[in-house]
Amino acid sequence: MGARKFKSAEARKTALKTISFAKLNNVPSSPRKMRYVIDMVRGMEVNKALGILRFSSKDASSKIEKLLRSAIANWEQKNERKAEDGELYISKVFVDGGATLKRMRPAPQGRGYRIRKRSNHVTLFVESKNTNDEKNN
Repeated sequence: MGARKFKSAEARKTALKTISFAKLNNVPSSPRKMRYVIDMVRGMEVNKALGILRFSSKDASSKIEKLLRSAIANWEQKNERKAEDGELYISKVFVDGGATLKRMRPAPQGRGYRIRKRSNHVTLFVESKNTNDEKNN
């Protein structure tokens, strides 16, 4: 590895140590369905987002709720204290497409229709509102 790549890799590693996030890989639902749920909570305060996810009728909301609780636990572990009410918010969240299982379905006259069973990867970042204020000053 060259010196330039090594320096940028080290900078990326140190930045990730201060950021709290959680990843959920290979969720067996389409990215589009997952993005509907993600868009409901993007940028929200954590406790409000947990309430919305808890009472949402979408199937993906239970998976996102569990992921959000994991991100909160990661933040508490890194900062060595419990999160207070209104302190944390979802700073960044995105859904990427995962592996697609390709299957064939029998169709009339000897043909076959293709079925694509999609999956996705979700990454959720949690930050403290106080940390954002300190960076701006």
